[in-house]
Amino acid sequence: MLIVLSTINARYAHAALGLRYLAANLGELRSEARIVEFVLGARPVDIVEKVLAEKPRIVGFGVYIWNAEEMTKAVALLKRIAPEVTVVVGGPEVSHEVEEQRICALADFVITGWGDITFPKLCREILTGGPPRQKVIAGEQPDLSRVDFPYHLYTDEDITGRFLYVEASRGCPFKCEFCLSALDKTAWPFDLDRFLGELARLHDRGARHFRFVDRTFNLKVSASVKILEFFLVRLDERLFVHFEVIPDHLPDKLKEAIARFPAGSLQFEVGIQTWNPEVQALISRKQDNARAQANLAWLRNHSNALIHVDLIAGLPGEDLESFGRGFDRLYALAPHEIQVGVLKRLRGTPIARHTEAFAMRYNPDPPYNVLATDRVGFADMQRIARFARYWEMVGNSGRFRRALPLMLGDAPFDSAQDRPFARFMRFADWLFARTGKTHEIALERLFGLVHGFLVEELHIDHPVAVHALQDDYETSGAKGRLEFINGGARPEAHRAASRRDRLRQARHLTSNG
Repeated sequence: MLIVLSTINARYAHAALGLRYLAANLGELRSEARIVEFVLGARPVDIVEKVLAEKPRIVGFGVYIWNAEEMTKAVALLKRIAPEVTVVVGGPEVSHEVEEQRICALADFVITGWGDITFPKLCREILTGGPPRQKVIAGEQPDLSRVDFPYHLYTDEDITGRFLYVEASRGCPFKCEFCLSALDKTAWPFDLDRFLGELARLHDRGARHFRFVDRTFNLKVSASVKILEFFLVRLDERLFVHFEVIPDHLPDKLKEAIARFPAGSLQFEVGIQTWNPEVQALISRKQDNARAQANLAWLRNHSNALIHVDLIAGLPGEDLESFGRGFDRLYALAPHEIQVGVLKRLRGTPIARHTEAFAMRYNPDPPYNVLATDRVGFADMQRIARFARYWEMVGNSGRFRRALPLMLGDAPFDSAQDRPFARFMRFADWLFARTGKTHEIALERLFGLVHGFLVEELHIDHPVAVHALQDDYETSGAKGRLEFINGGARPEAHRAASRRDRLRQARHLTSNG
Protein backbone atom coordinates (compact mmCIF):
# COMPACT_ATOMS: atom_id res chain seq x y z
CA MET A 1 0.00 0.00 0.00
CA LEU A 2 1.51 3.33 -1.03
CA ILE A 3 -0.67 5.69 1.02
CA VAL A 4 -2.44 5.30 4.37
CA LEU A 5 -4.89 7.96 5.52
CA SER A 6 -5.56 7.87 9.23
CA THR A 7 -7.03 9.77 12.17
CA ILE A 8 -8.51 9.24 15.62
CA ASN A 9 -12.24 9.88 15.76
CA ALA A 10 -13.90 11.03 18.98
CA ARG A 11 -16.27 8.04 18.83
CA TYR A 12 -16.75 4.96 16.69
CA ALA A 13 -20.04 6.40 15.40
CA HIS A 14 -18.12 9.26 13.76
CA ALA A 15 -16.73 8.61 10.29
CA ALA A 16 -13.91 10.91 9.15
CA LEU A 17 -15.24 13.00 6.27
CA GLY A 18 -11.88 14.72 5.74
CA LEU A 19 -10.02 11.46 5.10
CA ARG A 20 -12.63 10.40 2.62
CA TYR A 21 -12.28 13.68 0.72
CA LEU A 22 -8.52 13.15 0.48
CA ALA A 23 -8.97 9.59 -0.75
CA ALA A 24 -11.66 10.54 -3.27
CA ASN A 25 -9.38 13.14 -4.85
CA LEU A 26 -6.24 11.02 -5.21
CA GLY A 27 -6.98 10.30 -8.87
CA GLU A 28 -4.81 7.50 -10.22
CA LEU A 29 -3.43 6.87 -6.73
CA ARG A 30 -6.84 6.06 -5.26
CA SER A 31 -6.37 2.29 -5.67
CA GLU A 32 -3.08 2.56 -3.77
CA ALA A 33 -4.61 4.23 -0.71
CA ARG A 34 -6.41 2.93 2.34
CA ILE A 35 -8.31 4.66 5.14
CA VAL A 36 -7.45 3.39 8.64
CA GLU A 37 -9.52 4.97 11.43
CA PHE A 38 -9.21 4.74 15.19
CA VAL A 39 -11.30 5.82 18.17
CA LEU A 40 -10.19 8.06 21.02
CA GLY A 41 -8.57 5.88 23.65
CA ALA A 42 -6.55 3.78 21.20
CA ARG A 43 -2.92 3.46 22.28
CA PRO A 44 -0.45 5.27 20.01
CA VAL A 45 1.71 2.15 19.77
CA ASP A 46 -1.29 0.15 18.51
CA ILE A 47 -2.07 2.88 15.99
CA VAL A 48 1.47 2.74 14.65
CA GLU A 49 1.44 -1.05 14.49
CA LYS A 50 -1.76 -1.15 12.47
CA VAL A 51 -0.67 1.67 10.13
CA LEU A 52 2.73 0.09 9.45
CA ALA A 53 1.08 -3.30 8.81
CA GLU A 54 -0.13 -1.73 5.54
CA LYS A 55 3.51 -1.13 4.52
CA PRO A 56 2.88 2.47 3.40
CA ARG A 57 5.32 4.88 1.81
CA ILE A 58 3.22 7.87 2.86
CA VAL A 59 0.99 8.29 5.90
CA GLY A 60 -1.42 11.22 6.09
CA PHE A 61 -2.75 12.01 9.57
CA GLY A 62 -5.81 14.18 10.25
CA VAL A 63 -5.17 16.25 13.38
CA TYR A 64 -8.00 17.80 15.39
CA ILE A 65 -8.31 19.38 18.82
CA TRP A 66 -9.62 16.15 20.39
CA ASN A 67 -6.82 13.91 19.06
CA ALA A 68 -3.78 16.21 18.92
CA GLU A 69 -1.98 14.70 21.90
CA GLU A 70 -2.45 11.08 20.79
CA MET A 71 -1.58 11.93 17.19
CA THR A 72 1.64 13.60 18.34
CA LYS A 73 2.67 10.48 20.23
CA ALA A 74 1.77 8.28 17.25
CA VAL A 75 3.83 10.38 14.83
CA ALA A 76 6.80 10.38 17.24
CA LEU A 77 6.66 6.58 17.48
CA LEU A 78 6.22 6.09 13.76
CA LYS A 79 9.19 8.28 12.86
CA ARG A 80 11.33 6.45 15.43
CA ILE A 81 10.35 3.00 14.17
CA ALA A 82 10.09 3.68 10.41
CA PRO A 83 11.88 6.95 9.58
CA GLU A 84 11.74 6.08 5.88
CA VAL A 85 7.94 6.51 5.86
CA THR A 86 6.91 10.03 4.88
CA VAL A 87 4.46 11.56 7.35
CA VAL A 88 2.11 14.33 6.26
CA VAL A 89 -0.14 16.02 8.81
CA GLY A 90 -3.11 18.26 8.10
CA GLY A 91 -6.37 19.40 9.62
CA PRO A 92 -7.60 22.36 11.69
CA GLU A 93 -5.25 21.79 14.62
CA VAL A 94 -2.07 22.04 12.53
CA SER A 95 -3.23 24.73 10.11
CA HIS A 96 -2.17 27.58 12.43
CA GLU A 97 0.68 28.31 14.86
CA VAL A 98 2.66 25.54 13.16
CA GLU A 99 6.02 26.52 14.63
CA GLU A 100 4.74 25.97 18.18
CA GLN A 101 3.65 22.36 17.71
CA ARG A 102 5.76 19.27 18.32
CA ILE A 103 3.73 17.22 15.86
CA CYS A 104 4.61 19.65 13.08
CA ALA A 105 8.29 19.41 13.95
CA LEU A 106 8.10 15.61 13.88
CA ALA A 107 6.22 15.33 10.58
CA ASP A 108 7.90 15.53 7.18
CA PHE A 109 5.25 17.83 5.73
CA VAL A 110 2.44 19.99 7.09
CA ILE A 111 -0.49 21.02 4.88
CA THR A 112 -2.39 24.00 6.24
CA GLY A 113 -5.98 24.66 5.20
CA TRP A 114 -7.66 22.81 2.35
CA GLY A 115 -6.02 19.52 1.40
CA ASP A 116 -8.29 18.12 -1.35
CA ILE A 117 -5.98 19.12 -4.21
CA THR A 118 -2.73 19.82 -2.37
CA PHE A 119 -2.35 16.42 -0.68
CA PRO A 120 -2.64 14.38 -3.90
CA LYS A 121 -0.18 16.74 -5.59
CA LEU A 122 2.32 16.30 -2.77
CA CYS A 123 1.91 12.50 -2.85
CA ARG A 124 2.73 12.42 -6.56
CA GLU A 125 5.87 14.48 -5.99
CA ILE A 126 7.01 12.24 -3.14
CA LEU A 127 6.38 9.00 -5.05
CA THR A 128 8.06 10.17 -8.25
CA GLY A 129 11.08 11.58 -6.47
CA GLY A 130 10.32 15.11 -7.59
CA PRO A 131 12.07 18.18 -6.20
CA PRO A 132 11.51 18.56 -2.43
CA ARG A 133 8.98 21.15 -1.43
CA GLN A 134 9.04 23.36 1.64
CA LYS A 135 7.92 21.57 4.76
CA VAL A 136 4.87 23.74 5.45
CA ILE A 137 2.57 23.90 2.44
CA ALA A 138 -0.42 26.22 2.23
CA GLY A 139 -3.37 24.21 0.95
CA GLU A 140 -4.79 25.31 -2.38
CA GLN A 141 -8.46 26.28 -2.27
CA PRO A 142 -9.92 25.13 -5.58
CA ASP A 143 -13.27 25.88 -7.12
CA LEU A 144 -15.61 23.30 -5.61
CA SER A 145 -16.43 21.95 -9.05
CA ARG A 146 -12.89 20.49 -9.07
CA VAL A 147 -13.43 18.61 -5.79
CA ASP A 148 -14.68 15.04 -6.11
CA PHE A 149 -17.31 14.00 -3.59
CA PRO A 150 -16.30 11.24 -1.14
CA TYR A 151 -19.67 9.72 -0.33
CA HIS A 152 -19.17 6.53 -2.33
CA LEU A 153 -16.35 5.73 0.11
CA TYR A 154 -18.79 5.27 2.97
CA THR A 155 -18.89 1.51 3.44
CA ASP A 156 -21.94 -0.61 4.15
CA GLU A 157 -20.73 -0.78 7.77
CA ASP A 158 -20.59 3.02 7.88
CA ILE A 159 -24.12 3.26 6.53
CA THR A 160 -25.58 0.84 9.05
CA GLY A 161 -23.65 1.87 12.16
CA ARG A 162 -22.18 5.36 11.90
CA PHE A 163 -23.11 8.99 11.36
CA LEU A 164 -22.77 9.97 7.71
CA TYR A 165 -21.36 13.49 7.47
CA VAL A 166 -22.22 15.47 4.35
CA GLU A 167 -21.83 19.07 3.26
CA ALA A 168 -23.72 21.19 0.75
CA SER A 169 -21.34 24.11 1.26
CA ARG A 170 -18.08 25.13 2.85
CA GLY A 171 -17.09 28.26 4.70
CA CYS A 172 -19.08 30.89 6.55
CA PRO A 173 -19.74 34.59 5.89
CA PHE A 174 -19.89 35.46 9.59
CA LYS A 175 -16.92 36.55 11.71
CA CYS A 176 -17.58 35.15 15.21
CA GLU A 177 -14.12 35.32 16.70
CA PHE A 178 -14.21 32.06 18.68
CA CYS A 179 -14.69 30.05 15.46
CA LEU A 180 -12.16 29.09 12.78
CA SER A 181 -14.80 29.91 10.19
CA ALA A 182 -14.21 33.56 11.07
CA LEU A 183 -11.16 33.27 8.79
CA ASP A 184 -13.32 32.41 5.77
CA LYS A 185 -14.17 35.18 3.37
CA THR A 186 -17.60 33.81 2.60
CA ALA A 187 -19.50 30.53 2.15
CA TRP A 188 -19.03 28.48 -1.03
CA PRO A 189 -21.82 26.14 -2.18
CA PHE A 190 -21.35 22.90 -4.06
CA ASP A 191 -23.46 22.48 -7.18
CA LEU A 192 -26.77 21.55 -5.57
CA ASP A 193 -28.02 19.08 -8.18
CA ARG A 194 -24.68 17.29 -8.18
CA PHE A 195 -24.73 17.13 -4.38
CA LEU A 196 -28.32 15.84 -4.21
CA GLY A 197 -27.42 13.16 -6.73
CA GLU A 198 -24.78 11.92 -4.31
CA LEU A 199 -27.29 11.93 -1.44
CA ALA A 200 -29.75 9.98 -3.57
CA ARG A 201 -27.15 7.29 -4.18
CA LEU A 202 -26.39 7.11 -0.45
CA HIS A 203 -30.10 6.85 0.31
CA ASP A 204 -30.52 4.11 -2.27
CA ARG A 205 -27.78 2.16 -0.48
CA GLY A 206 -29.81 2.34 2.74
CA ALA A 207 -28.42 5.47 4.39
CA ARG A 208 -30.96 7.11 6.69
CA HIS A 209 -28.84 9.14 9.13
CA PHE A 210 -27.39 12.32 7.58
CA ARG A 211 -25.45 14.98 9.49
CA PHE A 212 -24.76 18.19 7.60
CA VAL A 213 -21.53 19.91 8.62
CA ASP A 214 -22.42 23.19 6.86
CA ARG A 215 -21.85 26.11 9.22
CA THR A 216 -24.79 28.01 7.72
CA PHE A 217 -27.36 25.58 6.37
CA ASN A 218 -30.12 28.20 6.15
CA LEU A 219 -27.99 30.96 4.66
CA LYS A 220 -29.52 30.57 1.19
CA VAL A 221 -33.15 29.65 1.76
CA SER A 222 -33.89 28.40 -1.77
CA ALA A 223 -31.12 25.80 -1.43
CA SER A 224 -32.23 24.90 2.11
CA VAL A 225 -35.81 24.31 0.97
CA LYS A 226 -34.67 22.17 -1.95
CA ILE A 227 -32.61 19.98 0.40
CA LEU A 228 -35.54 19.62 2.80
CA GLU A 229 -37.83 18.72 -0.10
CA PHE A 230 -35.32 16.03 -1.11
CA PHE A 231 -35.76 14.39 2.28
CA LEU A 232 -39.50 14.96 2.51
CA VAL A 233 -40.14 12.78 -0.53
CA ARG A 234 -37.97 10.06 1.06
CA LEU A 235 -39.48 10.10 4.53
CA ASP A 236 -39.72 6.87 6.44
CA GLU A 237 -39.57 5.92 10.11
CA ARG A 238 -35.75 5.63 10.05
CA LEU A 239 -34.83 8.96 8.47
CA PHE A 240 -32.88 11.41 10.67
CA VAL A 241 -31.28 14.62 9.39
CA HIS A 242 -29.18 17.09 11.39
CA PHE A 243 -28.48 20.71 10.41
CA GLU A 244 -26.71 23.67 11.99
CA VAL A 245 -28.83 26.78 11.50
CA ILE A 246 -28.52 30.54 11.94
CA PRO A 247 -30.91 31.43 14.77
CA ASP A 248 -32.24 34.75 13.43
CA HIS A 249 -32.92 33.69 9.83
CA LEU A 250 -36.00 31.54 9.45
CA PRO A 251 -38.25 32.94 6.70
CA ASP A 252 -41.73 31.58 6.04
CA LYS A 253 -40.74 29.34 3.10
CA LEU A 254 -38.29 27.51 5.33
CA LYS A 255 -40.81 27.25 8.16
CA GLU A 256 -43.36 25.71 5.80
CA ALA A 257 -40.91 22.96 4.84
CA ILE A 258 -39.76 22.36 8.42
CA ALA A 259 -43.35 22.02 9.66
CA ARG A 260 -43.92 19.07 7.33
CA PHE A 261 -41.39 16.81 9.04
CA PRO A 262 -42.71 14.31 11.59
CA ALA A 263 -41.32 13.90 15.09
CA GLY A 264 -37.89 12.29 15.36
CA SER A 265 -36.74 13.00 11.81
CA LEU A 266 -35.20 16.47 12.03
CA GLN A 267 -32.70 18.04 14.41
CA PHE A 268 -31.42 21.61 14.45
CA GLU A 269 -28.27 22.75 16.21
CA VAL A 270 -28.71 26.44 16.97
CA GLY A 271 -25.76 28.55 18.05
CA ILE A 272 -26.94 31.30 20.38
CA GLN A 273 -23.58 31.36 22.25
CA THR A 274 -24.49 34.53 24.19
CA TRP A 275 -27.52 36.79 24.51
CA ASN A 276 -25.40 39.71 25.77
CA PRO A 277 -25.31 42.45 23.06
CA GLU A 278 -22.07 43.96 24.39
CA VAL A 279 -20.32 40.61 24.31
CA GLN A 280 -21.71 39.90 20.84
CA ALA A 281 -20.19 43.17 19.61
CA LEU A 282 -16.84 42.36 21.21
CA ILE A 283 -16.58 39.01 19.41
CA SER A 284 -17.94 40.32 16.08
CA ARG A 285 -21.11 38.25 16.29
CA LYS A 286 -24.10 39.74 14.50
CA GLN A 287 -27.33 38.38 15.90
CA ASP A 288 -30.83 39.79 16.18
CA ASN A 289 -31.70 38.47 19.64
CA ALA A 290 -35.41 39.23 19.45
CA ARG A 291 -35.74 37.44 16.12
CA ALA A 292 -33.60 34.54 17.32
CA GLN A 293 -35.84 34.15 20.38
CA ALA A 294 -38.98 34.27 18.25
CA ASN A 295 -37.57 31.65 15.87
CA LEU A 296 -36.64 29.31 18.72
CA ALA A 297 -40.12 29.69 20.13
CA TRP A 298 -41.63 28.91 16.72
CA LEU A 299 -39.44 25.83 16.26
CA ARG A 300 -40.38 24.54 19.69
CA ASN A 301 -44.10 25.24 19.42
CA HIS A 302 -44.89 24.78 15.72
CA SER A 303 -42.48 22.11 14.48
CA ASN A 304 -41.50 18.57 15.44
CA ALA A 305 -37.78 19.30 15.14
CA LEU A 306 -35.43 18.43 17.97
CA ILE A 307 -33.79 21.67 19.12
CA HIS A 308 -30.21 21.65 20.41
CA VAL A 309 -28.92 25.10 21.40
CA ASP A 310 -25.34 26.10 22.24
CA LEU A 311 -24.21 28.58 24.90
CA ILE A 312 -20.56 29.48 25.55
CA ALA A 313 -19.30 30.42 29.01
CA GLY A 314 -16.14 32.47 29.49
CA LEU A 315 -16.47 34.83 26.53
CA PRO A 316 -14.62 38.15 26.93
CA GLY A 317 -16.74 40.73 28.73
CA GLU A 318 -19.28 38.24 30.15
CA ASP A 319 -19.51 37.57 33.87
CA LEU A 320 -21.25 34.76 35.71
CA GLU A 321 -24.41 36.79 36.26
CA SER A 322 -24.75 37.65 32.57
CA PHE A 323 -24.17 34.04 31.54
CA GLY A 324 -26.75 32.89 34.07
CA ARG A 325 -29.33 35.31 32.68
CA GLY A 326 -28.65 33.95 29.22
CA PHE A 327 -29.13 30.38 30.40
CA ASP A 328 -32.41 31.31 32.09
CA ARG A 329 -33.65 33.07 28.95
CA LEU A 330 -32.85 30.03 26.88
CA TYR A 331 -34.30 27.55 29.36
CA ALA A 332 -37.61 29.47 29.28
CA LEU A 333 -37.81 28.69 25.56
CA ALA A 334 -37.72 24.94 26.38
CA PRO A 335 -35.28 23.60 23.75
CA HIS A 336 -34.76 19.86 23.94
CA GLU A 337 -31.07 20.29 24.76
CA ILE A 338 -28.93 23.17 26.00
CA GLN A 339 -25.26 22.56 25.31
CA VAL A 340 -23.25 24.52 27.87
CA GLY A 341 -19.69 24.84 26.62
CA VAL A 342 -16.63 26.61 27.98
CA LEU A 343 -14.78 28.87 25.52
CA LYS A 344 -11.79 27.29 23.77
CA ARG A 345 -9.05 29.28 22.09
CA LEU A 346 -8.80 27.32 18.87
CA ARG A 347 -5.50 27.87 17.10
CA GLY A 348 -5.75 30.73 14.61
CA THR A 349 -9.04 32.18 15.82
CA PRO A 350 -9.30 35.97 16.28
CA ILE A 351 -10.53 35.57 19.86
CA ALA A 352 -6.83 35.72 20.81
CA ARG A 353 -6.86 39.51 20.37
CA HIS A 354 -8.82 39.85 23.63
CA THR A 355 -6.35 37.86 25.74
CA GLU A 356 -4.63 40.71 27.55
CA ALA A 357 -7.49 43.23 27.67
CA PHE A 358 -9.78 40.73 29.42
CA ALA A 359 -7.12 38.73 31.26
CA MET A 360 -8.09 35.57 29.40
CA ARG A 361 -6.10 32.64 30.77
CA TYR A 362 -6.28 29.51 28.64
CA ASN A 363 -5.25 25.91 29.18
CA PRO A 364 -1.95 25.57 27.26
CA ASP A 365 -2.89 22.02 26.21
CA PRO A 366 -5.90 20.74 24.24
CA PRO A 367 -8.77 21.54 24.43
CA TYR A 368 -7.38 25.06 25.19
CA ASN A 369 -10.37 25.88 27.42
CA VAL A 370 -10.41 29.23 29.17
CA LEU A 371 -9.44 28.86 32.83
CA ALA A 372 -10.18 32.38 34.05
CA THR A 373 -11.03 35.87 32.81
CA ASP A 374 -11.17 39.29 34.44
CA ARG A 375 -14.92 38.67 34.97
CA VAL A 376 -14.92 34.98 35.96
CA GLY A 377 -12.21 33.67 38.27
CA PHE A 378 -10.69 30.20 38.11
CA ALA A 379 -12.88 28.80 40.91
CA ASP A 380 -16.09 29.97 39.21
CA MET A 381 -14.90 28.69 35.82
CA GLN A 382 -14.42 25.30 37.41
CA ARG A 383 -17.94 25.52 38.79
CA ILE A 384 -19.29 26.28 35.30
CA ALA A 385 -17.37 23.32 33.86
CA ARG A 386 -18.97 21.05 36.46
CA PHE A 387 -22.36 22.66 35.79
CA ALA A 388 -21.94 21.78 32.10
CA ARG A 389 -21.05 18.18 32.83
CA TYR A 390 -23.88 17.64 35.30
CA TRP A 391 -26.33 19.36 32.95
CA GLU A 392 -25.46 16.75 30.32
CA MET A 393 -26.18 14.00 32.84
CA VAL A 394 -29.41 15.44 34.24
CA GLY A 395 -30.74 18.19 31.96
CA ASN A 396 -29.88 16.84 28.50
CA SER A 397 -30.05 13.11 29.14
CA GLY A 398 -33.85 13.03 29.02
CA ARG A 399 -33.89 10.81 32.09
CA PHE A 400 -35.23 13.41 34.53
CA ARG A 401 -38.21 14.88 32.72
CA ARG A 402 -40.37 15.09 35.87
CA ALA A 403 -37.65 15.65 38.45
CA LEU A 404 -35.88 18.46 36.58
CA PRO A 405 -38.80 20.93 36.86
CA LEU A 406 -38.90 20.22 40.60
CA MET A 407 -35.22 21.04 40.80
CA LEU A 408 -35.37 24.23 38.70
CA GLY A 409 -38.69 25.63 39.88
CA ASP A 410 -41.50 27.41 38.09
CA ALA A 411 -41.89 31.01 36.90
CA PRO A 412 -42.46 33.61 38.19
CA PHE A 413 -39.30 33.50 40.30
CA ASP A 414 -38.96 35.46 43.51
CA SER A 415 -35.27 36.29 43.07
CA ALA A 416 -32.21 35.64 40.92
CA GLN A 417 -31.19 32.89 43.35
CA ASP A 418 -34.49 31.14 42.68
CA ARG A 419 -34.03 31.04 38.91
CA PRO A 420 -33.03 27.87 36.98
CA PHE A 421 -29.34 28.70 36.50
CA ALA A 422 -28.76 29.51 40.17
CA ARG A 423 -30.71 26.45 41.33
CA PHE A 424 -28.84 24.07 39.06
CA MET A 425 -25.52 25.67 40.01
CA ARG A 426 -26.49 25.02 43.62
CA PHE A 427 -27.14 21.39 42.68
CA ALA A 428 -23.80 21.17 40.85
CA ASP A 429 -21.90 22.55 43.86
CA TRP A 430 -23.79 20.20 46.20
CA LEU A 431 -23.23 17.17 43.96
CA PHE A 432 -19.50 17.77 43.61
CA ALA A 433 -19.15 18.31 47.36
CA ARG A 434 -20.89 14.95 47.91
CA THR A 435 -19.07 12.90 45.26
CA GLY A 436 -15.88 14.68 44.22
CA LYS A 437 -16.68 13.34 40.73
CA THR A 438 -17.94 14.58 37.40
CA HIS A 439 -17.74 11.19 35.69
CA GLU A 440 -18.34 7.54 36.54
CA ILE A 441 -21.43 8.12 38.64
CA ALA A 442 -23.66 5.06 38.30
CA LEU A 443 -27.19 5.77 37.13
CA GLU A 444 -28.86 4.38 40.26
CA ARG A 445 -26.60 6.48 42.45
CA LEU A 446 -27.32 9.57 40.34
CA PHE A 447 -31.05 9.06 40.90
CA GLY A 448 -30.37 8.76 44.61
CA LEU A 449 -28.32 11.95 44.60
CA VAL A 450 -31.03 13.88 42.77
CA HIS A 451 -33.51 12.59 45.32
CA GLY A 452 -31.23 13.69 48.15
CA PHE A 453 -30.91 17.20 46.72
CA LEU A 454 -34.65 17.57 46.17
CA VAL A 455 -35.56 16.44 49.65
CA GLU A 456 -32.66 17.61 51.80
CA GLU A 457 -31.72 20.87 50.07
CA LEU A 458 -34.91 22.05 48.35
CA HIS A 459 -37.26 20.51 50.94
CA ILE A 460 -39.48 18.90 48.32
CA ASP A 461 -41.91 16.49 49.96
CA HIS A 462 -40.44 13.00 49.99
CA PRO A 463 -43.49 11.34 48.30
CA VAL A 464 -43.50 14.00 45.55
CA ALA A 465 -39.78 13.49 44.85
CA VAL A 466 -40.11 9.70 44.91
CA HIS A 467 -43.10 9.71 42.57
CA ALA A 468 -41.31 11.94 40.04
CA LEU A 469 -38.06 9.98 40.13
CA GLN A 470 -39.74 6.59 40.01
CA ASP A 471 -41.66 7.67 36.92
CA ASP A 472 -38.46 9.04 35.35
CA TYR A 473 -36.54 5.86 36.12
CA GLU A 474 -39.18 3.58 34.66
CA THR A 475 -39.71 5.78 31.61
CA SER A 476 -35.97 5.82 30.86
CA GLY A 477 -36.01 2.04 30.54
CA ALA A 478 -33.39 1.56 33.25
CA LYS A 479 -33.54 -1.59 35.31
CA GLY A 480 -32.17 -1.77 38.81
CA ARG A 481 -32.91 -1.08 42.45
CA LEU A 482 -33.43 2.44 43.74
CA GLU A 483 -32.87 2.33 47.49
CA PHE A 484 -34.88 5.44 48.31
CA ILE A 485 -37.91 3.99 46.48
CA ASN A 486 -37.76 0.36 47.53
CA GLY A 487 -36.69 0.92 51.11
CA GLY A 488 -37.78 4.45 51.75
CA ALA A 489 -34.24 5.33 52.78
CA ARG A 490 -32.19 8.21 51.46
CA PRO A 491 -29.09 6.44 50.20
CA GLU A 492 -26.65 9.34 50.54
CA ALA A 493 -27.83 10.26 54.04
CA HIS A 494 -27.95 6.58 54.91
CA ARG A 495 -24.35 6.08 53.81
CA ALA A 496 -23.24 9.09 55.85
CA ALA A 497 -25.09 7.76 58.92
CA SER A 498 -23.51 4.34 58.42
CA ARG A 499 -20.05 5.86 58.27
CA ARG A 500 -20.72 7.78 61.49
CA ASP A 501 -21.93 4.58 63.18
CA ARG A 502 -18.78 2.69 62.10
CA LEU A 503 -16.55 5.50 63.41
CA ARG A 504 -18.38 5.56 66.73
CA GLN A 505 -18.06 1.78 66.98
CA ALA A 506 -14.34 1.93 66.17
CA ARG A 507 -13.76 4.60 68.82
CA HIS A 508 -15.73 2.52 71.35
CA LEU A 509 -13.65 -0.60 70.63
CA THR A 510 -10.43 1.38 70.88
CA SER A 511 -11.36 2.98 74.19
CA ASN A 512 -12.25 -0.43 75.61
CA GLY A 513 -9.31 -2.31 74.16
